[in-house]
Amino acid sequence: MTTTQRQNVPASRRIRIERTFRASLEEVWEMWTTPAGIESWWGPEGFSVKVRTLDLRRGGLLRYAMIATAPETVAFMNKEGMPVTQEVKAVFDEVVPPRRLIFIHHTDFIPGVAPYDAATTVELEATEQGVRLVLSLDPMHDETWTQRAVMGWESELGKLAKVLEH
Repeated sequence: MTTTQRQNVPASRRIRIERTFRASLEEVWEMWTTPAGIESWWGPEGFSVKVRTLDLRRGGLLRYAMIATAPETVAFMNKEGMPVTQEVKAVFDEVVPPRRLIFIHHTDFIPGVAPYDAATTVELEATEQGVRLVLSLDPMHDETWTQRAVMGWESELGKLAKVLEH
């Protein structure tokens, strides 16, 4: 992995997404922390994911392939000059079962943009309605890519809700 600077993002600039899932804390945690769980929902619509490495501990590596599968997604990737399969790397900065994950994504797939690291925080809390998820994201390098990241996570969390319903 190329050494890059992690963004120093003030809390006020981080993006926050909240959802409540009708599931147990253990079920939601498993979806975030096992290869089968991650592969069942991770990746926005039009993508699938194949976990290559999952070392769930501080300093451990999450490495996965994000694969464009839908024709319109493949066309978009080609138009943007990005590979249809992206090998993605993240390092776990904090693992507190079954409540909290922080991982640092190494963002090295954007043509013309120097690689950088961006943090994602996942907080889970059991409530009477189910499991409350708070997802906090560092913004990307510009507004367009930040919006793409938010739309991607919104799509992914929709997929997670469907998986947890079954």
